[in-house]
Amino acid sequence: MNTRTQRLDELPFTRKHGKLLLGSGVGWALDAMDVGLISFVMAALAVQWKLSSTELSWIGSIGFVGMAVGAALGGLLADRIGRRQVFAVTLLVYGLATGATALVGSVALLLVLRFVVGLGLGAELPVASTLVSEYAPRKVRGRAVVALEAFWALGWILAALIGYFVIPLGDNGWRWALAVGLVPTLYAVVVRIGLPESVRFLERQGRYEEAEAAVRSFEESAGMTAAVDGGNADNAACPDSATPQPPAESIWSPRLQSRTAALWTVWFCINLSYYGAFIWLPSLLVNQGFDLVKSFQYTLFITLAQLPGYAVAAWLIEVWGRRSTLATFLLGSAVAAGLFGLADTPATIVAAGMMLSFFNLGAWGALYAIGPELYPTSVRAAGTGAAAAFGRIASILAPLMVPWLLIGGGNALVFAVFAAAFLVAAGAAFTLPERAGMVLEAG
Repeated sequence: MNTRTQRLDELPFTRKHGKLLLGSGVGWALDAMDVGLISFVMAALAVQWKLSSTELSWIGSIGFVGMAVGAALGGLLADRIGRRQVFAVTLLVYGLATGATALVGSVALLLVLRFVVGLGLGAELPVASTLVSEYAPRKVRGRAVVALEAFWALGWILAALIGYFVIPLGDNGWRWALAVGLVPTLYAVVVRIGLPESVRFLERQGRYEEAEAAVRSFEESAGMTAAVDGGNADNAACPDSATPQPPAESIWSPRLQSRTAALWTVWFCINLSYYGAFIWLPSLLVNQGFDLVKSFQYTLFITLAQLPGYAVAAWLIEVWGRRSTLATFLLGSAVAAGLFGLADTPATIVAAGMMLSFFNLGAWGALYAIGPELYPTSVRAAGTGAAAAFGRIASILAPLMVPWLLIGGGNALVFAVFAAAFLVAAGAAFTLPERAGMVLEAG
């Protein structure tokens, strides 16, 4: 008799899977919109408030301090109280905080609220990817998680559109842009009501009837109602519910420590390069002599290249596997970062920037796909959350580093450092185990 996890793994991708992906993805896009908006707000405040590079650096970094704390706490809480519960709460936290940010009148208060925003953002991302990976059919699990990550591009594009059309409208344009951040507070209600809880989590909690009902709802969506009723009528007694659950394994146990170290390295390096580049991008373009509107326009063009990057990664991840796809896109990111550092005309800036968007965001998609597959159920969210939290240390440091690197060697030095970080990440990616097509570990 098949276990519930086996039954989920063997299902085709159904409308219910699509609903879960869309529901989680909208939350993901709202996350990206918030993170992306701050880069445009920074460029506007630099002009309106006459802020120094140091003050701008802290505005860019403080949210990532919150994200580091949130990622670690969110993963731990998700393994204890459930993926769906944490997902909904985090949307509520960062939505309210972002809306409040629109009313600030000082840098100090802005920093406090951006930290709170970061708490919610950091906790949500690993939880959403864990939930989707635990429901996605085994044959398309990687592709489903990359598709989830692709919503990040939609959110960042939305941020670029808001930055381009709303922020330049007047002195309060940036406030209206941040006020859009209240949308996640409403969406939190949809998440709490409309998304299912993880079957694997429910089983770990001994809530077998709820787990069985969740599995059957997905089987019914695949048109398998009769088969389930006739052949598995007593699934409440399947081996995965009857067997006592073992204690949670540490992510630093001898069996898991090498993959944890490699995953943390990739997370650190990709965060350093991505957020160092994209949080500062509009401001760097202004520093190169482009006006605010033109800077936002170029950033919008560069951002659009994220979508094909995700699309190609989603296809390759089931063809080449997780490890090869991740490493290849990281190598492409290294080349693109080097080219961007040397670009000095509008055409080369946009071309190199689009190349960086394509490869960098494709790498992000593969990274989110591979993370949850590395750990057993008991520490899956905690493992991915801990890696994300460690990576956020780099996202804190990156915006602070940029002004010093600019003084030391201009854009060329800034992006040479980012290219080197991508190369280190690619090397670490090659050491990760390949889990494509394999069943998620129980326990």
